[in-house]
Amino acid sequence: MTARPSETTVWLSAATVVATIATAGSLWFSLGLGLTPCDLCWYQRILMYPLVVVFSVATVEKRPAVLRTALPLVGLGLSLAAYHSYLQATMTECTLGGPCATVLWQSPGLGLTIPNLSLVAFGVIAVLLVGMWRSAGRR
Repeated sequence: MTARPSETTVWLSAATVVATIATAGSLWFSLGLGLTPCDLCWYQRILMYPLVVVFSVATVEKRPAVLRTALPLVGLGLSLAAYHSYLQATMTECTLGGPCATVLWQSPGLGLTIPNLSLVAFGVIAVLLVGMWRSAGRR
């Protein structure tokens, strides 16, 4: 009989997968498609990339206390991605140092831009962390 993974492990594994997909996606945009990230995209990457390592280690250690490390990164990333998405939707130039509106890549089928995809990733991670926090509080 195999042991079932704890709820904490499931939440952290899901967050690790989302952060890994977001990181791989951002690398694919710049290395695969040759798109140059704007300043706001770089800041979002700076906040997303360490989450892969943070969540991976926390998953192995089954450590829900990772919330203290991850929440500031996720909160800032979520806020920045929402601001970036808003600027891209309402302005012609949406960055601090260069126009990212000129690269209006949209995902096939979904029609989401790169800042929208970042917003979704940070949002899903935030929901997973809240779910983990609530499930840990029930015990």
